Amino acid sequence: MSINIQHISYIHSDKQTLFKDITFTVASNLKVSLIGNNGSGKSTLLRIIAGKLKASVGEVITSSKPYYIPQHFGQYNNLNIAQALGIDAKLKALQSILDGDVSADNFTLLNDDWGIEERALKSLSMWDIRHLSLWQQMDCLSGGEKTKVFLGGIYIHSPSIILFDEPSNHLDKKSREQLYEIIHTYKATMLIVSHDRTLLNLIDMTYELSKHGISIYGGNYEFYKMQKEETLNSLHTQLDEKERKLRFARKTIREVSERKQRQDVRGKKKAEKNGVPRIMINTLKNSAEKSSSKLKKKHEKKIEAISEDLKQLREKIPESKELKVNLENASSHKGKILVTAQRINFAYTTQNLWENPLDFQIESGDRFIISGNSGSGKTTLLNIILGKLEPKEGIIKHADFNSIYVDQEYSIINNRLTVFEQVELFNGKHLPEYELKTLLHRFLFPVDTWDKTCDKLSGGEKIKLVFCCLTVSNKTPDIFALDEPTNNLDIQSMEIITLTIKKYEGTVLLISHDEYFANEIRINQRIIL
Repeated sequence: MSINIQHISYIHSDKQTLFKDITFTVASNLKVSLIGNNGSGKSTLLRIIAGKLKASVGEVITSSKPYYIPQHFGQYNNLNIAQALGIDAKLKALQSILDGDVSADNFTLLNDDWGIEERALKSLSMWDIRHLSLWQQMDCLSGGEKTKVFLGGIYIHSPSIILFDEPSNHLDKKSREQLYEIIHTYKATMLIVSHDRTLLNLIDMTYELSKHGISIYGGNYEFYKMQKEETLNSLHTQLDEKERKLRFARKTIREVSERKQRQDVRGKKKAEKNGVPRIMINTLKNSAEKSSSKLKKKHEKKIEAISEDLKQLREKIPESKELKVNLENASSHKGKILVTAQRINFAYTTQNLWENPLDFQIESGDRFIISGNSGSGKTTLLNIILGKLEPKEGIIKHADFNSIYVDQEYSIINNRLTVFEQVELFNGKHLPEYELKTLLHRFLFPVDTWDKTCDKLSGGEKIKLVFCCLTVSNKTPDIFALDEPTNNLDIQSMEIITLTIKKYEGTVLLISHDEYFANEIRINQRIIL
């Protein structure tokens, strides 16, 4: 086996258990996706396998040292590219030898890897970041460039085990396709954490991490979804049957008890009428009570067993993704012309942003995606469409409409407010407190998050909170603009957001490299920059 995980548990410093007694294997050259909800411990598990973190309990055995491609939260900003890739010592040794320092230490460090610098530079070129120096600091790089640096390490190190943690985050369409090609063709054992459903559908084995451990599905994401749906339907059927049995058992015990009471009353009256001595009546009463108590305990044990089965079934059934959540209909009638652009262009300096001026028209109900490589001006164009910027050239006409823009900073969220206060702020429908809390729960905000300030939320939590706020607002926008809304979302959250946008009947303007998501929300127009 290439990766062998034996009874792994991880406990946080605050004594809270993240996951417990995880056991699984990944065979040589097998490609496996690892999925699960936010907070289930996917990234932590990858870090343990990579040797970046020590498990609280258990053992990790790998046939070779895994190559780890991490998510980026600034943890590498104090390193340069060569250090982040783990090749700085070899590069320095090579340079020292070329400069005439032929000490044994330099040859030991280089370990006959004379092509290390050439491979490193070629890896940058392969990912279109040839303009970067190997000694450049990581904190100067964009999110996409950081991801490309680590992806380039595959060519440098030629690993036989690769651990990917959200590898498509921040990548443009071209780079995502390059990533997909590597995953499809490269011969190695791969364990991949991702919310990119296009990527997940390339992989023929799916492991799901949950509080119950690891569940294995022999297929890609679509197969997994189908199997989960069948399992969920089966669990609901079992749940309905157990609830029916519980109701019947409770009804039976109640009827038996009432029947016994009636029999006891009739028996006592009959005994008194026949002149049976009181001492005999008490003896008969005690005997009847013992019999009744025995029968009652028998039924109570049956009810207890059914109740325990119900508890276990309910624990296996996840929170529903099919939320009954709707944004109200937009006020603009379908087909109304909202924006008309004639030969527009923009410039931050003297040079125009787009090689060719843009012409387009947006009608109410249209669903546009703005696509292009990094730096092509997608966000700038979105701001021009929404009237936040004026074009430097050409004419743009705006009808009277209202819009909501969910940018990558989630700026409509007030970071000083708590989660509950943020939802209250948008409560234009004047829903009572219990309904707001119920809605928060449906958007996967448990009770212990309601008093958390919004500045402590992750990007995925913030985008969910945005949609929760819009659901309680009475100001449904005519235009809903979203800039990379699926970054940092887990799959369950993505399903919620997808369903909400699909039901929205107004105009959608989307910037996203996630083509699966774009197809799901029925994008029908495209502006390519």
